[in-house]
Parts: sequence; C-alpha cells; structure tokens
Amino acid sequence: MIDLKLIRENPELIKIALKNRNNEIEIIDEILSLDEKRRELLKNVEMLRAERNKNSNVVAKLKAEKKHEEAESLILKGKEISNQIKEIEYELKSIEDLLYNKLLYIPNIPDKSVPIGKDEKDNVEIRKWGTPRNFSFDPKAHWDIGSELNLLDFDRGAKLSGSRFTVLKGDIARLELALINFMVDLHTKEHGYTFILPPHLVTKETITATGQLPKFEEELYKTTPDEMYLISTAEVPLASLHKDEILEYKELPLKYVSYTPCYRREAGSYGKDVRGIIRQHQFDKVELVWYSLPEESEQALEELTHDAEMVLQLLNLPYRVITLCTGDLGFAAAKTYDIEVWLPSYKDFKEISSCSNTKDFQARRGNIRYKSKNNTTEFVHTLNGSGLAVGRTLVAIMENYQTSDGKIEIPDKLIPYMGKKFIG
Repeated sequence: MIDLKLIRENPELIKIALKNRNNEIEIIDEILSLDEKRRELLKNVEMLRAERNKNSNVVAKLKAEKKHEEAESLILKGKEISNQIKEIEYELKSIEDLLYNKLLYIPNIPDKSVPIGKDEKDNVEIRKWGTPRNFSFDPKAHWDIGSELNLLDFDRGAKLSGSRFTVLKGDIARLELALINFMVDLHTKEHGYTFILPPHLVTKETITATGQLPKFEEELYKTTPDEMYLISTAEVPLASLHKDEILEYKELPLKYVSYTPCYRREAGSYGKDVRGIIRQHQFDKVELVWYSLPEESEQALEELTHDAEMVLQLLNLPYRVITLCTGDLGFAAAKTYDIEVWLPSYKDFKEISSCSNTKDFQARRGNIRYKSKNNTTEFVHTLNGSGLAVGRTLVAIMENYQTSDGKIEIPDKLIPYMGKKFIG
C-alpha cells in the first residue's frame, strides 16, 4: 500500500508512476478528494467533541450549584451534540472505508532504477549463464518425453480435475520430490534460510496484506462459506507471517524458505502454454521471502536473486536474468528480476523465477514494523522470489537432459536424492 501522505504531498509523482505502469491515474484525484473530505469531517467532529466536553463541564458545575433547570437545558444540548457526532462518525467511517479500498488498488511505485517501458518487449537483459546444449538429434518436448515414458498422464489429470491438471507418475514424481528436497537443503544449509511449512488456506485479511486482493480475486480459489483462500504462492503466508508485529532491528534480515503447492485459476491465460505442464492450476514451488531493513533491501534483492540462480547453476541449466520494465512489473513489486531458463521445445528462455523487492508496500498492508536503533517504529521491507518453480525446473531437466535413446539423465546434484543416473 502506498503511504497516503506521499499521495497527498506528491500526487504528480504518483500519477507519473501509474502512467509508467500503464495504469489509469484518475483514481489519485478520487483519493485526494476523499482524503480532503475525511480531514474536514475529522475537524468537525473534533470541534463538536470539544464543545460537548465543555458543555459537560458546565452541566457538572450547574448541578453542583443546584441550578437544575439550567443544567437540564444544557443536558438536552449535549444530547443534540452527541447525535451530531454520531452522524458525522457514521459518514466518516463510510468515507474511510472507501478511501482504504481505493488505496488497495494502487500498485507499488517503481524503483528509480527500473527501466521505463510499456510491456515485456521493453525488459532489459542483464546477464546470461551457461550455453544451450547443441543436440546431435532432434530434441523432444517434455510432453512427448513424459507421455512416451508413461510418466506424465495428461488424460487422467483432465479426467480427475479438468484442463491444466496433470498426474505425475513413477520416477518423474520422485524427481519432483528430489528437486524440492534439493532446493530446500540448498537454501537452508548453504544460504541460511529458515524452513517454513505454512497453511495452504489463508484468511481474506492475509491474502489482502500481500497484494493479491482485492485486485486479483479472479485468479484465486476461494472456499465457501468460510471465505478462505487457497494460496497462489507461499509468498502469501510467508510475507504475512509477522502481520501486526513489531520486530527488533537486530532480528533483521529474516530469511524464510517454504515449499508449498500453489493454486491459480490462470484467468486470462487462455491459449498460453496449453501443452505440457508449464502453466497449471496446481503446481509446486519453493519460495524465498526476506524481511529486511529499508536501507539494506536493495542489496537483499541481489542476494535473493543470486540464491535462486544458484539452483540453476548447480543443475547446469542455462538461463538469463532480465530486469522488468515499469509496464511489466507485478502489482506489489517496486523492482523485479526475472530468471528465465532455456527450454529446447520453445527454442527460447522461459520464466522460472521472479525475484522482487516490494519495499514497504506489503508491510504497510500487513502492519509489519520494526523498532530502529533510534527507538522509532518503522515499516520493514519485504522481498520474495521463487527458488525455484519446481514444475518448470522439472521441465527444464526433462528437455535439456534428454538422451538420444529416449531417456532422461539425472543431473549430478540430484543423483543422491534419486539413487540412479537415468530415468527410462
């Protein structure tokens, strides 16, 4: 959430930020109008409360002097003032709710280092690692490899749950678990993260705090009648883990890693990545989340991204890192690096992780603060990134490690988890 004071004092700055994000700017004027009306009502109600207090003091004095008739007249006046206050408070509550709701729809302000651009075509590549394999045979797509080895069952997945669900069988299911354990081991033992297994169902307040609600409700799976939401990413519970808490600056940074299934409706993605398991309604992901001091969050983003990249380097999978432009940034992000892995079936790089600094955006929504060295209370900065999307890592291994005789070679780092060198 954007600080209302910042909008009030720098409306043109916010409008420029929204324009660079391809967002409408009219909402800023609506917010300013509501804020002005809110402050006017606050002023009026404070004046009436002062008048009521003064009236009460006079009533008490008249009663002490046995002047009951004069006191009774002022008592009636006090009731009238109280009724006026109630009416204004009711209107004030309505305006504050509307104002808060509109603030929830304002995306984060892009960091100054983010390139200005309209869409993904304006993203900037900043580095590459590894070289795509030069196959001596025609490589197959993972959906063909998985079907031929009877490891990916698309038909039964659709029978059970509909489109964009897949049954993983045998050694591919085991490889999925091997990847999860490998990533968790790497991030906990080498990178210093604390492992968390959070709930998969969260409250409306929790998922609002991290930015998925109210703007992206159509993307979420919701239960009734209790209004719980299946998480779209472990970022949701991890970034709300310290909701309404005040941390000590000495505790920061806090670094969490989690494995969870993720559930997304994929609304608006009709026709995209329809083959295989690139875009599913349910998928596994290992997620990284940091709570950082504000002055350290810029460097924290570099470290978090490095931690995610290390997974691909250890698996020897070629990838590139790009900086998202303003028009391609996620709603809560101030700055994002996308990591894209090379997939032979696409003859291109495909996103496998987004690493973002949300600065104090999520912390304001979740009221997550820390006590500084100066004993002041400030909002923390939160960061998140996939470390990695497990299904897409599985796809990358299937395609990049396929052999001419139709098998899948196991990357060296995963052999201890699998107990074998080949699948098939």
